[in-house]
Amino acid sequence: MLNQHSLEEIAEIHRLLEDIKKEYEEGIKPILIKNSPKLFKNSHTVPKLRKIQLNRGLGLAAQNTNVLKKSIDEFVSITGQKPLITRSKKAIAGFKIREDIELGLSVTLRGEKMYTFLTKLIFFTFAQIRDFRGLSLRSFDKAGNYTFGLKEQLIFPEIDYEDVDQVQGFTITLVLDDGSPKYRSKTMDKILNGMILFKFLRFPLNDCGYYDKYSSFSDINRAWDRKKHLKRKRWSQE
Repeated sequence: MLNQHSLEEIAEIHRLLEDIKKEYEEGIKPILIKNSPKLFKNSHTVPKLRKIQLNRGLGLAAQNTNVLKKSIDEFVSITGQKPLITRSKKAIAGFKIREDIELGLSVTLRGEKMYTFLTKLIFFTFAQIRDFRGLSLRSFDKAGNYTFGLKEQLIFPEIDYEDVDQVQGFTITLVLDDGSPKYRSKTMDKILNGMILFKFLRFPLNDCGYYDKYSSFSDINRAWDRKKHLKRKRWSQE
């Protein structure tokens, strides 16, 4: 028989599946403010998802009209939104790239489309990846945003295997809106906010236990500073 904790987890997952935006506003934000009043003094300081960006680089293959159109159709099917065509800003002779030619595609999702895509990504798409063991915690950048890559488009339910001529992946960036005060604007604080939000959203981070050996965040900051110092020292010797 399932224990009470398991039943609570199942109920939480059902609420996220039903309406992830509503669960964030009515469930996650109040809990964070109540349980961590020092970190989140009001609703404006609670981390939230601002937008999701999908990017695919096609290179010179984008000059092929059929390849470009196929990729555009795939983006429309996956995101429900027509992508922008990214172009080269300058000519690079070594790569045979002229100025202002098509090189890839980009989509920025906000609002309802963003939450719909996030729900599909967390609860359906990741389950289609073979031997999936979660995503690395170390993919956060200095601004607290999270970027990861997918190797193929076939893991999305909207893509028919028979319609795919070439397996192509893309990168996905989850951009967070951080309203923390200035005294909590360090990189570690921004990453912490992202980790907390992703935990409540059931985002599959696989190495959250990496920092369990540290007793405080000041210890983590010192470890990061020590690693940066060693890297600088190694570079100076090369």
